[in-house]
Amino acid sequence: MAHNNRKEFIRALLLDIEAFDQMLQKDLFENDIKRIGAEQELVIVDKRTLKAKSIAPEIIAKKGNRDWLVPELSRYNLEINLPPYKLDNTCFSDMELLLRKQINEVDDLLKDHGAWSILTGILPTMRKNDLSNDHISPYERYHMLMKALTHERKGRDFELRMSGIDELLVSHDSALLEACNTSFQVHLQVMPNDFRNYYNNALALTAPIIAVSSNSPLVFGKRLWHESRIALFQQAIDTRLSSYHLRERSPRVILGTDFLHGSPVDIYKEDISRFKILFFDEPQENSLDVLANGEIPKLKALAFHNSTVYRWNRACFGISDTGKPHIRIENRVIPSGPSIVDEMANTAFWIGCMEGFSMHVDDVRTKMSFEDVRDNFSKSARMGIDSKFTWFNDEKVTAKDLILNELLPLAKEGLKNNGVNSADIDRYMGIIEERTKAHMTGARWMLRGYTHLLKKSSSTDEALSVLTASILQNQDIPDNPIHKWKMPELKDLNDYLPLQLTVSEVMDTQLYTVHKDDPIELVAELMDHNRIRYTLVEDENGQLVGLLSAKILLKKFAKNAITGFKEKTSVSEVMINDPITITSDISLLDAIGLMNKHEIGCLPVLQDKELVGALTEKVFIQITSRLIRDRDN
Repeated sequence: MAHNNRKEFIRALLLDIEAFDQMLQKDLFENDIKRIGAEQELVIVDKRTLKAKSIAPEIIAKKGNRDWLVPELSRYNLEINLPPYKLDNTCFSDMELLLRKQINEVDDLLKDHGAWSILTGILPTMRKNDLSNDHISPYERYHMLMKALTHERKGRDFELRMSGIDELLVSHDSALLEACNTSFQVHLQVMPNDFRNYYNNALALTAPIIAVSSNSPLVFGKRLWHESRIALFQQAIDTRLSSYHLRERSPRVILGTDFLHGSPVDIYKEDISRFKILFFDEPQENSLDVLANGEIPKLKALAFHNSTVYRWNRACFGISDTGKPHIRIENRVIPSGPSIVDEMANTAFWIGCMEGFSMHVDDVRTKMSFEDVRDNFSKSARMGIDSKFTWFNDEKVTAKDLILNELLPLAKEGLKNNGVNSADIDRYMGIIEERTKAHMTGARWMLRGYTHLLKKSSSTDEALSVLTASILQNQDIPDNPIHKWKMPELKDLNDYLPLQLTVSEVMDTQLYTVHKDDPIELVAELMDHNRIRYTLVEDENGQLVGLLSAKILLKKFAKNAITGFKEKTSVSEVMINDPITITSDISLLDAIGLMNKHEIGCLPVLQDKELVGALTEKVFIQITSRLIRDRDN
């Protein structure tokens, strides 16, 4: 039955593409109006711990007539769907006003649950255990998607590999890694005859838009790409497996493989050619029959498949209130936050650039190669506003100079040409200009602030919590774009609650280990050089076999000094065999109890028998210091 249903879905998908093509040929699409729209993704955080809080289903259940509020992939994400606005007059400030009202309504719903919403590309306090399948939203479509992605990887774990200031190399058993990302997805309705040029312009503009709006530099406490969402999203749902062969295979998250050279239907044809049907819904109409009857088909099979292919600039089909079909370009690279006004400035800048390009760039394909577009895309995701691009006619230009000298004047002209209110243009383009001049995007603010906090905080978790608290405080201030934010300070979080943490959030993961055959002099040197009091002992397979403390070494060296006996002692002769261990998911409070009970100062942390960290008494000294400081203040 499932096999037959799949065949029926594929047939419906092919019929939808043919119907789409026929509607284009018959000039049935709306072509006398331009509209904009947006989707706001939110993260729900606990007011006390500032960690992700999985209560979205409860909020959806009591949303009432708020049809604009919809669930997302995880239980701690929500999405606000803004209505379309005609591109003119005060459309951007009107959209901002409504978005503020709707976010306030969401926060009112969250208040009774001890939570609030935050706008951020990747939540700084997101933990790996927040991404288990237990946190998938309780809706069949999301479970089907996660199951299909896991099936495509033949049971192998998903992997994240990124490097920036720090490095992240981690595997995970769920594609819910995708739920780290939150975006502000912007839609621009375009005329069918203009679609090719607009779409190609969107590809070229992707890099500078990322550069000026980047806001996602932290993943699990690691300082990575300025817009880590780009790599994280691709890797989180990458169904490709490594192979000895050089066969070309596309990830499902993609910028593109080339400029568009023909009709928008070619995008959909490429998507069904390159990307396997992950799962399917029951087809409800024969789109060609509907079209033949003089009606407009909804193209549900096409929309369903399109939702499982994640182009950073996506073509979207829709039906307007007029009853006519329309086509939109969805920009998916703009991150959520750091504030509402920043998001609206990013939106106005992108749409202004798109319109300005349409006025002055006849065909971007004659100005730059797609290879340069893709290279710029990668650079901007990594370096953000610090990037240097290859632009028109092979010009090498910094992101800052490109934005200030070329794109901002184009964007202003494009907005003005569409009748956008001059006050709106001045306000939003002014924010982009000042942000660029100050060289202060959300990503740079976070990287500088987090690095500053790490030098003062008792732990990585404290630094991330303070950073999150500072974001929330700044977002609450009206008309407070990122370039006006002060650097975060420890005082931004008055009530840090470390005892509610798990071991994984405070354990030391930078481990200095030795082998049992090593001389104890090596251990002493390691401890002295790195100012540590405990050293873990591993075998050749990386399995924990023992533990050494400074106290043990002191006793041994003292004995040798007294007896004058200079024996050559190996680690295995003095180490603690089979030390008490813990797992990373137990609470910090339980770990403290275990240390007190056994009067020990170090607990190696194992996960599936693998050594992943160590918890020492140093952590408790740091935490106690913070709690005393908070009390005195």
